[in-house]
Amino acid sequence: MTFHLVASLQTPGHFRTAWRLPHADPLATFDVAHFRRLARTADEVGLDAIFLGDAPAIAADIGAQPANGIDPLVLVGHLLAGTERVGGLVTSSATYNSPYNLARRFQSLDLVTGGRAAVNIVTTYNPAAAANFGLPEPLDKATRYRRAHEFLSVVTRLWDSWEPGALAPDKASGRYADPARIHGPAHEGEFFSVAGPLPLPHGPQGRPVVIQAGGSEGGLRLAGDFADVVFTVAQTQAKAVAFRDDVHARAVAAGRSASQVKVSLGVIVLVADSEEDAARRTEELYATLPIDDLARSTLAALGLPDHSLDDPITAAELPEIPVSETGSVGFQVSTRALVAEHPMSARELVRHSAGAAGGHRLLIGTAAQIADDLEAWWRAGAADGFTIMYADTAVDFDRFAHRVVPLLVERGLFAPAPVGVTLRERLGLAHPHRQRADEAS
Repeated sequence: MTFHLVASLQTPGHFRTAWRLPHADPLATFDVAHFRRLARTADEVGLDAIFLGDAPAIAADIGAQPANGIDPLVLVGHLLAGTERVGGLVTSSATYNSPYNLARRFQSLDLVTGGRAAVNIVTTYNPAAAANFGLPEPLDKATRYRRAHEFLSVVTRLWDSWEPGALAPDKASGRYADPARIHGPAHEGEFFSVAGPLPLPHGPQGRPVVIQAGGSEGGLRLAGDFADVVFTVAQTQAKAVAFRDDVHARAVAAGRSASQVKVSLGVIVLVADSEEDAARRTEELYATLPIDDLARSTLAALGLPDHSLDDPITAAELPEIPVSETGSVGFQVSTRALVAEHPMSARELVRHSAGAAGGHRLLIGTAAQIADDLEAWWRAGAADGFTIMYADTAVDFDRFAHRVVPLLVERGLFAPAPVGVTLRERLGLAHPHRQRADEAS
């Protein structure tokens, strides 16, 4: 048994200010050749998938650091065309997409890539995004998740529009397809009215892989009902194990098999040549960050705006998780679990997570140390695999691919993806049960 590896192509890295380092190309986030090289490297070493995030508005901090610029669905189609086996994961917002367009695009991507497509469904609270789509204000969280649930219900039924055998060209009779086996969902709901069907049959993996990343109650319900993979954050093993158990229990409650929902744990890696190199590179990266400003933001998010930046924060001091439309519940829970085990100051929390306090765990070490850590977390039951996020993509992507991956293969922890196998198969997911699109989901 092995675990999966997904490579985040976030550029310049998960230290968003890494563009300031002497070796960095500040314009790499708009350089297609840069992403093409990363995708080909991921393909060569057999990583399961590459991941491209997205947001439907320009970032508020664009004055200080790059944001996602190129449409990721356009970019991933280009990248996968130049590879043979790596899958492509793309973030799309259920808040600012229509089910029909998204279902058609990802079904098309799955067909043209031979079964290597995946969509990461998120909800979006961002006033700038709302304004881009003609809304006076963003939807509240409860409404966003009700919409997302209906959205995925329609999308999955659209992917099931064509029954097996619906496409059966017969030159002698002139019959191309059997219309009786092609069904639209004919959906009328709170948010959407969608007739369907899609104009194309399903791809090699039945449906594109569905990923979900929300840690709130609405997000977890969405994961239990629809997700093939749940992307998560955890700063402690105990929190990660408990989260995975919860996701599996929700899937079973929804009438699904626990083994058919995989948990992918985000980890930021800084791959060093030595202890000295690790210390040097870490300090170079932190020197690019406004540590004090980030620490103050962290305290505000935790509900402790007047706390000292340097005094340790204990679990007893933390109020209930603030009710917030914008904050991530998953990150809040992860930070609280970390502080409960190891009280830390706000500045230390910032340094623990590549500048995004409450974010993903920063793992610093040599290739062997990083391999040891991933193995320990996997064997503890913390995840079914890892989404690898690079401190400085210009350096750590290649170091992980060429130093850490061979060690994981040698230990029997990771098996490079073979050519001709769908992403769903590589992740150990069964071919999805297909229902008629016009049946209730």
